[in-house]
Amino acid sequence: AEVSTQSTGAIGKNKRLSKRKGNKKKIIDPFTKKEWYDVKAPSMFSVRDIGKTLVTRTTGMKIASDALKGRVYECALADLNDDENAFRKFKLVCEDVQGKYCYTNFHGMDLTRDKLCSLVRKWQTLIEAHVDVKTTDGYLLRVFCMGFTKRVSKQIKKAAYAKSSQVRAIRKKMVDIMTKEASTEDLKSFVNKLIPDSIGKDIEKECMDIYPLHDVHIRKVKVLKKPKFDASKLMDLHGEMGGTTDESGEIISAPGEFVEPTIQESV
Repeated sequence: AEVSTQSTGAIGKNKRLSKRKGNKKKIIDPFTKKEWYDVKAPSMFSVRDIGKTLVTRTTGMKIASDALKGRVYECALADLNDDENAFRKFKLVCEDVQGKYCYTNFHGMDLTRDKLCSLVRKWQTLIEAHVDVKTTDGYLLRVFCMGFTKRVSKQIKKAAYAKSSQVRAIRKKMVDIMTKEASTEDLKSFVNKLIPDSIGKDIEKECMDIYPLHDVHIRKVKVLKKPKFDASKLMDLHGEMGGTTDESGEIISAPGEFVEPTIQESV
């Protein structure tokens, strides 16, 4: 009788032999599941359409608007206001989604790195101050300020250094002005002051009798705490009516809200 020399026990041990072909998952382009939303800036800025943002479509429990809320967009002031002021950057956070629009609110301000580096030089004193301040509508902000001492006209000495007592006096003045400007205004009015940097000009003017300053800027603003989200306030900030939206994105009145009745042709 012929003896079979074929081995049958190797298949169970060798994992590569038992693998079946053709069970590869089909690769789908992830962009087929995504859709574009327009990002809207608040009415403080002249350019309202910042750009577009991408999000995965609503599927099951994963809702697209939840993925969009909380996104932070950083824009140069030059893009938001159509001017040459490119060194000031504003952070805007998406707070509400209505239709295909993301409505943003102020989230912070900063200066670009190259601007900050260009200001710092030798032969002068850098004076910095920061303060935590609450606006009238309940936003807790941390405001940072910086300024530099300046050589006066007809000065022979090369350096323009301030004494430590003068630095302390200037810093106190900075804190007082920043507190006064922010605590008496709501967030919208405060942002309107940040755009032309009028607070920096006020500090420069007030500190002139202590030591002449130049290049005084609000270099950074952080939003530490926000009040409870209110859709109608956000819509006011965008210069639109409050309320919720239907499927087409049209704003409809919220329950309990006064709606002006339509004019009837005949009674």
